[in-house]
Amino acid sequence: MIYKANIRPAWVVLVLLLFFAIAYSLVKNTDSLSLKQAQPPQELPTKIDLSKFKNSGENEKCFRCHGQSKYTYENPDSKKTVTKRMYSELVMNRDVFYVSNHREFKCTDCHSEDYAVFPHDGNLRMEAKANCIDCHGGDEKYAKFKFEQIESEFQASVHSEKHSQDFTCWMCHNAHTYKINARTNENLKETVTYDNLICLNCHADARNYQLLTTRAKPNILQKHEWLPNQVSHFTNVRCIECHAKNEDTLVVAHHVVAKSKAVRKCESCHSKNSILYASLYKYQVSEKIQKEGIIKGLLLGEITSIGPDKNNMLNMLSLVIFGFTLLAIIIHAFLRIKNANHHESPY
Repeated sequence: MIYKANIRPAWVVLVLLLFFAIAYSLVKNTDSLSLKQAQPPQELPTKIDLSKFKNSGENEKCFRCHGQSKYTYENPDSKKTVTKRMYSELVMNRDVFYVSNHREFKCTDCHSEDYAVFPHDGNLRMEAKANCIDCHGGDEKYAKFKFEQIESEFQASVHSEKHSQDFTCWMCHNAHTYKINARTNENLKETVTYDNLICLNCHADARNYQLLTTRAKPNILQKHEWLPNQVSHFTNVRCIECHAKNEDTLVVAHHVVAKSKAVRKCESCHSKNSILYASLYKYQVSEKIQKEGIIKGLLLGEITSIGPDKNNMLNMLSLVIFGFTLLAIIIHAFLRIKNANHHESPY
């Protein structure tokens, strides 16, 4: 008796596709991240070796008070030791400062040397603070960062137009903590979180927002009600992709536009000519092409889809499904050949 296998590859493929759809929905549900959970990525050392920093000895004179929540001094009149609380906004974290871009500077490189005298003269608080261009403008060492172009974009931004001299670089980039992120961090989600928290520091914090305006702080979630999958967008795309005019020559756009000019079309990002490839992905794509060539860097790299949502579990699942599908086709072909051999005429 000849046994005829009744295996339909279409049914096998259908079952595998159904399994893939169920698994994908489970992975997608466990991959969401709320705004409250988002924290700025920081690589902080457990111990600081101050000897590595040439000006640390000089800076410790400032950190002795500004590096902790309280400070102590001797009252020259009463001859008593007095302990006072330091205002929270004047407390500087050593760990954060010594991994920042300005870690090699002396405090008095930016602040008046008169701060070396204690108690500080109250008028020192009125001194003008240097902006990025004051130190970095026209310096060939920093030419690759294009500070002059950043300054021009910033002057044209809605922040500068509305607030004039009141809005400075330091409103977004704290000189004591600022650290280059987009050029050094290979994790796109961390870059997105880091950059978005710069915006949310004002736009989601009434105390900071109302330092520049008497208007009520806008409700970010309410203002973006039209946006589908809010959490996914907020954790995978930077605010500036939609709220800034992107230039090909800059890694990070500084020309923030009015809300009426913000991007609201889905196809602006979810298309072949996505603005994300001209902004968020731009630096990593060019770096990968230089290191690995155009095939590996662009076609086989991690940046192959719209939205930095790479999921290793999902990738592995896709490979497993592909493998099972290929195996089903091979088994079917083998059984068809075997069955055909059984029906061959003995003559």
